Amino acid sequence: MKQRFVLYWTLGILIAVIAIAAAFYFDAAVVAFMAGHQTPGMRNFMLNVSRFGDWPEHFLVGLALLGFARWRGNKKWARIFLAMLMALSIAGLTGRAIKVTTGRARPLVKAEHGWNGPRVSGSKYHSFPSGHVDASVGFFGVLFLARRRIGLACLPIPILIGFSRLYLGAHYLSDVACGAALGILAAFIVWHFARRRVENRE
Repeated sequence: MKQRFVLYWTLGILIAVIAIAAAFYFDAAVVAFMAGHQTPGMRNFMLNVSRFGDWPEHFLVGLALLGFARWRGNKKWARIFLAMLMALSIAGLTGRAIKVTTGRARPLVKAEHGWNGPRVSGSKYHSFPSGHVDASVGFFGVLFLARRRIGLACLPIPILIGFSRLYLGAHYLSDVACGAALGILAAFIVWHFARRRVENRE
Protein backbone atom coordinates (compact mmCIF):
# COMPACT_ATOMS: atom_id res chain seq x y z
CA MET A 1 0.00 0.00 0.00
CA LYS A 2 2.82 2.38 0.91
CA GLN A 3 4.73 1.49 -2.26
CA ARG A 4 1.65 2.22 -4.38
CA PHE A 5 1.23 5.58 -2.65
CA VAL A 6 4.86 6.50 -3.36
CA LEU A 7 4.49 5.36 -6.98
CA TYR A 8 1.38 7.48 -7.53
CA TRP A 9 3.02 10.56 -6.04
CA THR A 10 6.18 10.02 -8.07
CA LEU A 11 4.19 9.67 -11.29
CA GLY A 12 2.08 12.69 -10.40
CA ILE A 13 5.14 14.87 -9.76
CA LEU A 14 6.79 13.65 -12.97
CA ILE A 15 3.69 14.43 -15.04
CA ALA A 16 3.39 17.86 -13.40
CA VAL A 17 7.04 18.71 -14.11
CA ILE A 18 6.71 17.67 -17.76
CA ALA A 19 3.45 19.61 -18.18
CA ILE A 20 4.89 22.76 -16.61
CA ALA A 21 8.08 22.54 -18.68
CA ALA A 22 5.99 22.16 -21.84
CA ALA A 23 3.84 25.12 -20.79
CA PHE A 24 6.90 27.38 -20.46
CA TYR A 25 8.10 26.20 -23.87
CA PHE A 26 4.79 27.07 -25.56
CA ASP A 27 4.22 30.38 -23.72
CA ALA A 28 5.00 32.65 -26.67
CA ALA A 29 3.14 30.48 -29.18
CA VAL A 30 -0.04 30.48 -27.09
CA VAL A 31 0.10 34.25 -26.58
CA ALA A 32 0.45 34.75 -30.33
CA PHE A 33 -2.37 32.32 -31.09
CA MET A 34 -4.77 33.98 -28.67
CA ALA A 35 -3.90 37.45 -29.97
CA GLY A 36 -4.62 36.31 -33.53
CA HIS A 37 -8.04 34.82 -32.75
CA GLN A 38 -9.81 37.67 -30.97
CA THR A 39 -13.47 38.49 -31.63
CA PRO A 40 -15.57 41.10 -29.78
CA GLY A 41 -18.23 38.58 -28.78
CA MET A 42 -15.79 35.99 -27.48
CA ARG A 43 -13.73 38.61 -25.67
CA ASN A 44 -16.82 39.94 -23.91
CA PHE A 45 -17.77 36.41 -22.88
CA MET A 46 -14.27 35.70 -21.54
CA LEU A 47 -14.29 38.98 -19.62
CA ASN A 48 -17.44 37.83 -17.83
CA VAL A 49 -15.93 34.40 -17.16
CA SER A 50 -12.89 36.04 -15.58
CA ARG A 51 -15.01 38.53 -13.67
CA PHE A 52 -17.19 35.88 -12.07
CA GLY A 53 -14.44 33.25 -11.85
CA ASP A 54 -12.17 35.05 -9.41
CA TRP A 55 -11.51 33.84 -5.86
CA PRO A 56 -14.03 36.15 -4.07
CA GLU A 57 -16.87 34.66 -6.10
CA HIS A 58 -15.66 31.12 -5.35
CA PHE A 59 -15.39 32.01 -1.67
CA LEU A 60 -18.90 33.46 -1.53
CA VAL A 61 -20.33 30.35 -3.24
CA GLY A 62 -18.44 28.14 -0.79
CA LEU A 63 -19.73 30.13 2.20
CA ALA A 64 -23.31 29.92 0.88
CA LEU A 65 -23.01 26.16 0.39
CA LEU A 66 -21.46 25.74 3.84
CA GLY A 67 -24.25 27.76 5.42
CA PHE A 68 -26.92 25.76 3.58
CA ALA A 69 -25.36 22.43 4.61
CA ARG A 70 -25.20 23.50 8.25
CA TRP A 71 -28.78 24.77 8.10
CA ARG A 72 -29.85 21.37 6.76
CA GLY A 73 -27.86 19.63 9.46
CA ASN A 74 -25.68 17.78 6.93
CA LYS A 75 -22.32 17.66 8.71
CA LYS A 76 -20.73 15.54 5.99
CA TRP A 77 -21.27 18.13 3.25
CA ALA A 78 -20.53 20.96 5.64
CA ARG A 79 -17.07 19.47 6.18
CA ILE A 80 -16.57 19.04 2.43
CA PHE A 81 -17.50 22.66 1.70
CA LEU A 82 -15.27 23.84 4.55
CA ALA A 83 -12.38 21.82 3.09
CA MET A 84 -13.05 23.40 -0.32
CA LEU A 85 -12.80 26.86 1.23
CA MET A 86 -9.59 25.92 3.02
CA ALA A 87 -7.97 24.63 -0.17
CA LEU A 88 -9.02 27.76 -2.04
CA SER A 89 -7.52 29.94 0.71
CA ILE A 90 -4.23 28.03 0.90
CA ALA A 91 -3.78 28.05 -2.88
CA GLY A 92 -4.79 31.70 -3.13
CA LEU A 93 -2.51 32.97 -0.37
CA THR A 94 0.43 30.89 -1.56
CA GLY A 95 -0.12 32.05 -5.13
CA ARG A 96 -0.29 35.65 -3.96
CA ALA A 97 3.03 35.32 -2.15
CA ILE A 98 4.64 33.89 -5.29
CA LYS A 99 3.18 36.70 -7.44
CA VAL A 100 4.63 39.38 -5.20
CA THR A 101 8.01 37.62 -5.02
CA THR A 102 8.52 36.90 -8.73
CA GLY A 103 7.01 40.05 -10.27
CA ARG A 104 6.41 38.46 -13.66
CA ALA A 105 5.04 40.88 -16.26
CA ARG A 106 1.75 39.93 -17.90
CA PRO A 107 1.79 39.13 -21.64
CA LEU A 108 0.22 42.48 -22.55
CA VAL A 109 2.90 44.45 -20.69
CA LYS A 110 5.77 45.62 -22.88
CA ALA A 111 8.53 45.06 -20.33
CA GLU A 112 12.23 44.62 -20.95
CA HIS A 113 12.39 41.87 -18.33
CA GLY A 114 9.71 39.24 -17.88
CA TRP A 115 10.70 38.53 -14.28
CA ASN A 116 11.18 41.68 -12.21
CA GLY A 117 11.59 40.50 -8.63
CA PRO A 118 9.50 41.53 -5.63
CA ARG A 119 6.64 43.90 -6.44
CA VAL A 120 4.02 44.41 -3.76
CA SER A 121 1.77 46.66 -5.87
CA GLY A 122 0.98 46.80 -9.56
CA SER A 123 -1.11 43.95 -10.94
CA LYS A 124 0.66 44.28 -14.30
CA TYR A 125 3.59 42.47 -12.71
CA HIS A 126 1.59 39.80 -10.90
CA SER A 127 1.24 37.29 -13.71
CA PHE A 128 2.78 34.19 -12.11
CA PRO A 129 0.88 32.09 -11.16
CA SER A 130 -2.75 32.65 -12.14
CA GLY A 131 -4.73 33.51 -9.02
CA HIS A 132 -8.01 32.72 -10.75
CA VAL A 133 -6.81 29.22 -11.62
CA ASP A 134 -5.09 28.24 -8.36
CA ALA A 135 -8.18 29.23 -6.36
CA SER A 136 -10.67 27.52 -8.68
CA VAL A 137 -8.65 24.30 -8.99
CA GLY A 138 -8.09 24.14 -5.23
CA PHE A 139 -11.81 24.70 -4.63
CA PHE A 140 -13.11 22.15 -7.11
CA GLY A 141 -10.15 19.81 -6.57
CA VAL A 142 -11.39 18.99 -3.08
CA LEU A 143 -14.88 18.40 -4.45
CA PHE A 144 -13.43 15.99 -7.01
CA LEU A 145 -11.52 14.07 -4.34
CA ALA A 146 -14.57 13.94 -2.08
CA ARG A 147 -17.22 13.16 -4.70
CA ARG A 148 -15.74 12.13 -8.04
CA ARG A 149 -18.86 12.37 -10.20
CA ILE A 150 -19.90 15.81 -8.96
CA GLY A 151 -16.32 17.05 -9.13
CA LEU A 152 -15.92 15.74 -12.66
CA ALA A 153 -19.11 17.51 -13.72
CA CYS A 154 -17.68 20.78 -12.34
CA LEU A 155 -14.29 20.29 -14.03
CA PRO A 156 -15.20 22.51 -17.04
CA ILE A 157 -15.45 25.51 -14.68
CA PRO A 158 -11.72 25.84 -13.79
CA ILE A 159 -10.78 24.85 -17.35
CA LEU A 160 -12.93 27.63 -18.79
CA ILE A 161 -11.56 30.11 -16.26
CA GLY A 162 -8.01 29.19 -17.20
CA PHE A 163 -8.79 29.56 -20.89
CA SER A 164 -10.34 32.96 -20.29
CA ARG A 165 -7.14 34.20 -18.66
CA LEU A 166 -5.15 33.07 -21.68
CA TYR A 167 -7.62 34.53 -24.17
CA LEU A 168 -7.60 37.92 -22.47
CA GLY A 169 -3.81 38.06 -22.45
CA ALA A 170 -3.75 38.23 -18.66
CA HIS A 171 -1.51 35.19 -18.25
CA TYR A 172 0.97 32.94 -19.99
CA LEU A 173 0.27 29.24 -20.37
CA SER A 174 2.88 28.53 -17.69
CA ASP A 175 1.05 30.86 -15.27
CA VAL A 176 -2.10 28.81 -15.74
CA ALA A 177 -0.29 25.46 -15.54
CA CYS A 178 1.53 26.40 -12.34
CA GLY A 179 -1.66 27.83 -10.88
CA ALA A 180 -3.41 24.53 -11.58
CA ALA A 181 -0.53 22.58 -10.02
CA LEU A 182 -0.70 24.76 -6.92
CA GLY A 183 -4.45 24.28 -6.66
CA ILE A 184 -4.13 20.51 -7.03
CA LEU A 185 -1.44 20.38 -4.34
CA ALA A 186 -3.57 22.46 -1.95
CA ALA A 187 -6.58 20.22 -2.60
CA PHE A 188 -4.59 17.05 -1.88
CA ILE A 189 -3.10 18.46 1.32
CA VAL A 190 -6.45 19.65 2.68
CA TRP A 191 -8.27 16.46 1.70
CA HIS A 192 -5.53 14.33 3.30
CA PHE A 193 -6.45 15.83 6.68
CA ALA A 194 -10.20 16.28 6.09
CA ARG A 195 -10.99 12.89 4.54
CA ARG A 196 -11.23 10.89 7.74
CA ARG A 197 -13.53 13.42 9.42
CA VAL A 198 -15.80 13.47 6.37
CA GLU A 199 -15.92 9.69 6.01
CA ASN A 200 -16.77 9.28 9.69
CA ARG A 201 -19.98 11.18 8.99
CA GLU A 202 -21.18 8.75 6.31
